[in-house]
Amino acid sequence: MNRFHRIGATALLIGAAVVAHGQSRIPETRIVTASNTTANTLLVYDTSDNLIQSIATGGEGGASGNSGGIARWRNELAVINFGSKTVSIFEDSDKGFQLKQTIPTASSPLSVAFGHGHLYVLGATVVESHAISDYGVDAGIDGSAGLIKADGSAAQVGVLEHQLILTEKSNAIESVNLDGRGAIRGTASLVQNIPQNVNAPFGLVTRGDDAYVTIAHANEISLVRDDAVVTTTGSGSQSAPCWLALDGPYLFSSNSPSHSVSRYVVYGKTITQAVAVAATFSGDPTDIAYRAGVAAVVDGAGTVSHLTSFLVDGDGNLSQLAVTTINSSANGVAIVRSDD
Repeated sequence: MNRFHRIGATALLIGAAVVAHGQSRIPETRIVTASNTTANTLLVYDTSDNLIQSIATGGEGGASGNSGGIARWRNELAVINFGSKTVSIFEDSDKGFQLKQTIPTASSPLSVAFGHGHLYVLGATVVESHAISDYGVDAGIDGSAGLIKADGSAAQVGVLEHQLILTEKSNAIESVNLDGRGAIRGTASLVQNIPQNVNAPFGLVTRGDDAYVTIAHANEISLVRDDAVVTTTGSGSQSAPCWLALDGPYLFSSNSPSHSVSRYVVYGKTITQAVAVAATFSGDPTDIAYRAGVAAVVDGAGTVSHLTSFLVDGDGNLSQLAVTTINSSANGVAIVRSDD
């Protein structure tokens, strides 16, 4: 074989390896949601929306109007049990997810997030922190703060570098400080420069010290930085952006009344809507996740939900992979990679 033939053969082998890597990427990805029924159940799907695991959480569902009901960190998965005031912690292993522990919460949990060696739980009236050790999530609370409204309208909690950011749909975007260990310290306070037309802050997503927050009934998305709103962008033709997902430069909003997802491009203080309707659904989108080239949306119509998975290309375009029906009002969605 001459030199050029050897180069050609090597190129073919490299190309085959790249293709094989791309093909193996999808089966390594799982999408999780919760049934949100009285006997709450963690539902685990592959990217073809085949149900591959169904595990009881040991608690009761019943959450609504919230996002972040499921959170992932390394091989741990936290799932809220609104009705029983508990959070279930699952461990991912070679045998799939297994229930590891169930921890009590101060008020009915609506949203969870991991960060700074802690699990943070946003409840109906209180946000609380639980330290994480080699033995799991501490059942005891090492910090808490009462919500400003505390009227049951809490929507989502997110983690910043030194703070938590949280929303209450009765017009509050709040921050709570963390100490050097990551525990909650002090009280919740409103962020500054909240627009005068603020109406129903819903979902949020964080990265570094930036938090993107939807103002659903004002049809806006705001950027919160350094305890203040610094940018606000309208949602154009799509009504009530509710829940958000972010990866790289692309921010996706699920717009419940419009039954759609919009794509934005974000950089610095800029939020620009690139595509008003990137995907449509038969029900109201209730949560969205996006990670490692895969997106997932849960939408609801009465007591029936749908889980739709998408492949996301380098330009942020959504290509539907599969859709499945869930016979309950499912709550929360997260994407889990086997190499987490």
